Amino acid sequence: MALLQISEPGMSTAPHQRRLAIGIDLGTTNSLVATVRNSIPEVLSDDEGRVLLPSVVRYLPNGNANIGYKAQAAQTSDPRNTIVSVKRFMGRGLKDIAHAENMPYDFQDAPGMVQLKTVAGVKSPVEISAQILATLRQTAEDALGDDLVGAVITVPAYFDDAQRQATKDAAQLAGLNVLRLLNEPTAAAIAYGLDNGSEGVFAVYDLGGGTFDISILKLSKGVFEVLATGGDSSLGGDDFDHRLFCWISEQAQLAPLSDEDTRLLLVKAREIKELLSTKSETQVDAVLKSGEEVHLSLSADELAAMTQHLVNKTMTPTRKALRDAGLSIDDVDGVVLVGGSTRMPTIRKAVGEFFKTNPLSNIDPDKVVALGAAVQANLLAGNRAPGDDWLLLDVIPLSLCIETMGGLAEKVIPRNSTIPCARAQEFTTFKDGQTAMAIHVVQGERELVSDCRSLARFELRGIPPMAAGAARIRVTYQVDADGLLAVSARELNSGVEASISVKPSYGLADDEIARMLQESFQSADDDMLRRALREEQVEAQRIVLATQSALDADSALLSEQERIEIVQLIEALKDKAGGDDHQAIKAAVDALAHGTEEFAARRMDRSVHAALAGKKLDEVS
Repeated sequence: MALLQISEPGMSTAPHQRRLAIGIDLGTTNSLVATVRNSIPEVLSDDEGRVLLPSVVRYLPNGNANIGYKAQAAQTSDPRNTIVSVKRFMGRGLKDIAHAENMPYDFQDAPGMVQLKTVAGVKSPVEISAQILATLRQTAEDALGDDLVGAVITVPAYFDDAQRQATKDAAQLAGLNVLRLLNEPTAAAIAYGLDNGSEGVFAVYDLGGGTFDISILKLSKGVFEVLATGGDSSLGGDDFDHRLFCWISEQAQLAPLSDEDTRLLLVKAREIKELLSTKSETQVDAVLKSGEEVHLSLSADELAAMTQHLVNKTMTPTRKALRDAGLSIDDVDGVVLVGGSTRMPTIRKAVGEFFKTNPLSNIDPDKVVALGAAVQANLLAGNRAPGDDWLLLDVIPLSLCIETMGGLAEKVIPRNSTIPCARAQEFTTFKDGQTAMAIHVVQGERELVSDCRSLARFELRGIPPMAAGAARIRVTYQVDADGLLAVSARELNSGVEASISVKPSYGLADDEIARMLQESFQSADDDMLRRALREEQVEAQRIVLATQSALDADSALLSEQERIEIVQLIEALKDKAGGDDHQAIKAAVDALAHGTEEFAARRMDRSVHAALAGKKLDEVS
């Protein structure tokens, strides 16, 4: 039932005209929906009073599906058709999915994104996520009593273009108008910043069921500025469950397990992990469908020891984020814990010791992201109230680059650039008469395209034939507030233009992102040498082509001996360009340039003479 709202004439707009908007935390394990009512953000509950919706979908033979608790109850009896943790499949190919071999699903690797075969047909992660989102939308409409104008959907800060686009597609498929994709740590900071009126530098440590994010934010006078972000989009509570599952299998010396028994033990592992968050010791008891029985005891200390490597994995991106922000641990005023997995004592202890402070957790870590998203949704819907005068500045996680001659990755938008943003660079043609240019968009931190991740390709055609270097092609990268990229290329002399909205075939795996950043630091010197080599090879190719063209056109200006000497210099340069000594190539380029100076002067003299022939002095002046 909707409450009747009354206001004095002239004091506000008609209450029924208030635009209803929601914030959704689409989680790996659980999902939530929240809104702002009476200027207070609150999480909405279903008709049974539950605020958490398990992110589980079970497909039935008749084509229907169960979503949430009913589906969760069937995950051990029908594991093949009950999809859990679908968020980890969004925008991913099969090779990107961790522990796929231990999952009971019938995967189908397809161009673009992995698919799952179910009794109701082949389903994509986008379709599965859309059913979770549609359930949350219905919960919100029932609670608010009216239609929604839009929703803010949260995503891990380290989600790449493909994963963000897949999330946006799922929301639209669920009938939601997406007002914004918002990074989860940023949403949490909004909830804390507005709730506590906090100012200063804060680290948001977000460990959910399937993803880990770390963001460093500066809160100052209503401005939420993300200074740096990092993370691992395939690290979360599921990985702690899997480690405990492996321990149980090893200790009980279990034979190869069926899909049903695998899922049963994974569920048991999660229950044990949660129990040991509040108890020092517990029993692991399970009876498998195969008839085998498991009876083990496990302490919280033993669980902490066997999962310490996973805790350590979260600290590497945390250090990098601090370094990217140009800050030390002492510069951080507070640490916010987000995500259900941060309830584990080993996590809280590690975070506290690293930052030398007690983490903030006065807002429920399961709810804080949805609450922040609701605040942002309310603002974007146009329901600005007195005091809602704040600004959000987020960043992109990895550099966006363009391929240049020689396979070099030229950074157009560096990582941790504030979004939305647009950057442009000018390029030119390499050959005389070139009428098209291939634009290759890549993502990563390395100097060579081969070490980065390809995002998209397109061509700019119709460039007027000109001499090499005469065309002026401006390439513009635009990243919107959702972190999605669009690229355009325009030849400035003719106005010819081409563009593309970048939708990469599938996302960057977390280990690829971590590897890209780590290798960019470890191999910086080597990369610069390789870049210098490629640059000299490109310059060698350019000057050889130009000299050969000049010889073909004007060799009559040279004696036979002079022509032979130039040809020898060309051959020497070609020989050096095939090697890996960039300094030797540069020396050969300089030698050819020096050896053709007289030839170039004669060509210039002839051109001037031809231009002045038959003209009077006053006509020239």
